[in-house]
Amino acid sequence: MMKQRKSKEEGHRRKFLVVIDDTPECHRALIYAARRAESTGGGLVLLYVISTGEFQHWIGVEDIMRAEAREEAEGILARYENEVNSVSTVRPELVILEGQRAPQILELIEEDEDIAILVLAAASGSEGPGPLITSLATKNDAFPIPVTIVPGDLADEDMDAIV
Repeated sequence: MMKQRKSKEEGHRRKFLVVIDDTPECHRALIYAARRAESTGGGLVLLYVISTGEFQHWIGVEDIMRAEAREEAEGILARYENEVNSVSTVRPELVILEGQRAPQILELIEEDEDIAILVLAAASGSEGPGPLITSLATKNDAFPIPVTIVPGDLADEDMDAIV
């Protein structure tokens, strides 16, 4: 059972979680969450999950590959952090985890009782809503916190009107 959220208690604040990946729609989720966090006095957590399936090699090679993947993840998060800084005064927390994405998202939510909303963006193409939304929607378990899904083609001016 998921721990009770503490984002409304004294000394805590509601955090918006954005999962950073290489999908085009990730940018929309990031901008929405940054602006929403700023307009509500909340926080922002950017999560990048390194797939451990990439490290199934000999120990020395595995260590090198893991270090390279972490360095790449840090670079990607730094770029997204700069993007947040260009549209918001909120300073995001940057988190890098290793493993399968859905279990790592759930684990982070369990650990950080201030994370209250997961923000995703739907793909705007005809291929479907995007890999993360599809994987979360097909799980049999109920998700432990609300999920906000931002249209992938939502314009900045339309976003400003609703955050």
